[in-house]
Amino acid sequence: MELISPIDAIFLLAESREHPMHVGSLQLFEAPEDAGPDFARLTHEKLLADNEFHPTFRKRPATWLGAPQLAWTQAEDVELAYHLRRSALPSPGSFDQLLELASDLHSALLDRHRPLWEIHVVEGLNDGRFALYSKMHHALIDGVTAQRLLQRTLTNDPTASETRVPWNLPSSKRKTEPAGSLLSGLARNLLSAANSGPAALRVARAALVQQQLTMPFEAPRSMFNVPIGGARRCAVRSWPLERVKQVKKATGTTVNDVVLAMSAGALRAYLIEQNALPDKPLIAMVPVSLRSDEDEASGVKVGAILCNLGTDISDPIERLRVVSESMRRSKEVYNSLSPIQTMALSGLMLSPLALTLLPGMLSFTNPPFNIVISNVPGPKEPQYWNGARLDASYPMSIPFDGQAVNITLTTNVDSLDFGLVGCRRSVPRLHSLLDHLENSLAELEQSAS
Repeated sequence: MELISPIDAIFLLAESREHPMHVGSLQLFEAPEDAGPDFARLTHEKLLADNEFHPTFRKRPATWLGAPQLAWTQAEDVELAYHLRRSALPSPGSFDQLLELASDLHSALLDRHRPLWEIHVVEGLNDGRFALYSKMHHALIDGVTAQRLLQRTLTNDPTASETRVPWNLPSSKRKTEPAGSLLSGLARNLLSAANSGPAALRVARAALVQQQLTMPFEAPRSMFNVPIGGARRCAVRSWPLERVKQVKKATGTTVNDVVLAMSAGALRAYLIEQNALPDKPLIAMVPVSLRSDEDEASGVKVGAILCNLGTDISDPIERLRVVSESMRRSKEVYNSLSPIQTMALSGLMLSPLALTLLPGMLSFTNPPFNIVISNVPGPKEPQYWNGARLDASYPMSIPFDGQAVNITLTTNVDSLDFGLVGCRRSVPRLHSLLDHLENSLAELEQSAS
C-alpha cells in the first residue's frame, strides 16, 4: 500500500458528482490509405491483446487506518475490456455527435473500485476518421503529464506497425518532472514555500509595490464564477498556427500573448452576447513554465501568472497590448526570483482559490481570477499511431466551483487545437465561443496588417 501525497489526496477528497476531477483528451486519427473499413475494430482488438500494465495504471484508492482516499493499492487483476471500450456513432456520424459523446464521457465519474482511467475508441465518423477519447484522474496524473503520455504512444514514422499503449510504455529516457503541471505543480509550490515567510513577504512586496502586478481578488464577478453542476459540455476547434505567428510578428508580441488576446476577444464578445460583460477586465490564471530548454533538473518549475485580459477594451490591438504588458511584467518578476521565492509567489497567486471551495464563500468574495487559460506544448512533427495519422489532439480539462469554463489548447505541428470545457448548466451555448475565437483572431489580423 502506498500513501497518497497530500496534494493528490485533495483531488480525491474534493471530487463529487458536481466536480469530476479527471483530465481528458480527444484525439482524431485518419486511417492509412490502404486500411479497410474494419481498421478501428482491428486496432481495438490489437490493444486488447496487451495485458501488461505499468503500476500507475493499476492504482486505485484504498482505505488506510479506517480513512478513505489516503492510500493507493495495486489492483491485481485489471479488466482491460472495462477500461478500454469501443463505441460507434449512430448515422450520420457527424462531428457534433462525437462532441456530444465526448461531453457525456467527460461528465461521468471514474469508478474508484478500479484503476482511475478509461480509453474509448470511437468509430463511425462520416469522414472516415476515428477518435480516441481518454481520461485519467488528476490524483493519478496531471493534465500536462497525461498529454505527454499520449504523445509517447505516437511516432513520426508512418510505416511503424507497433501499436504503443499508454498503460504499457517503456520507461522514458528523461526522468524529469513535467514543468507545466497546472494545479498539482502549483500546489506543491505552495507547500514547499510554506516555511519561507520572509521570502514570501519579499516577493509580495516586489509584486505589489515594485511591479504593480495583477493580484488575486482583483477579478470582477462574472457569469463564469458561479457554483457548477456535474454535467459538462465540450467544444473544440483547430486554428493554423501560422495565423497567430503573423499577428505576433506584426505586433512584436509572443504566440501566447496572441492566444490570450484571441481568447480575451472571444470572451468579451460572448459576454456581450449574454448581456453579462463586467465593467472591469476579466483576469485569467495562466500557468507558465519557468524552465529553460537546457534545464533538465528534477522538480516543478511553474509559475501562476494572473493576466489582465483587457475585456473592457473594444480595440483588439490595444487589448493585445494590455495582455502582453501584463504577461511581460509578471515574467520579469518571476525571472528575477530564486526558486523558493518563485514558489512563494506562485502560492500567493493561487492560494485564494482554496477559499472558494468553502461552502458559501462564492457569494461573499470576488473570484481570485475569472478563468484558467492554459497552453500545453505539443509535437512539432506529424505523428502516427499504428499507421494512422494524428489530425488533432484536443485537451479537456477541469472546471471548478466558481470556475465554470476552462480553455486549454495544445500545439500540433502547424495547428493550435483548442479544447473548451464548461458547466452545461452555467455556460449556455458554449460552442458559440468557437466562432468568437475565429472572429477575434480575424480582428487581430486585420488590425495588425
